[in-house]
Amino acid sequence: MNPSNLGDFVKHASRMRKDMDRVQEDLKNRYVEARAGGDLVEVTANCQQQIVKITINPKFFGGAKVDIEMLEDLIVAAVSQAVEKSKDVMKEEIEKVTGGLSGLIPGLF
Repeated sequence: MNPSNLGDFVKHASRMRKDMDRVQEDLKNRYVEARAGGDLVEVTANCQQQIVKITINPKFFGGAKVDIEMLEDLIVAAVSQAVEKSKDVMKEEIEKVTGGLSGLIPGLF
């Protein structure tokens, strides 16, 4: 590879990194919702795969006295921890395959 091509490659990689950073920030602020059980449970996530809210319809409990807000918060916390742990394992496995060079691939993590 001649030096001018290497310089173009570095510029392109730098531009891609900036674009990926911008996209990642945008995805953090975009949300999707999913429902299950005839709308008894609703989950909201941002587009970085982070669970931000879980809503459980009180009808689910059939009139039993339950602190639904606390239950929702606990479920969000547990799911968020599981997702983060899975991302850590994925990152470790990618690092093994790439020999630590995954940081050179813009937007991989």
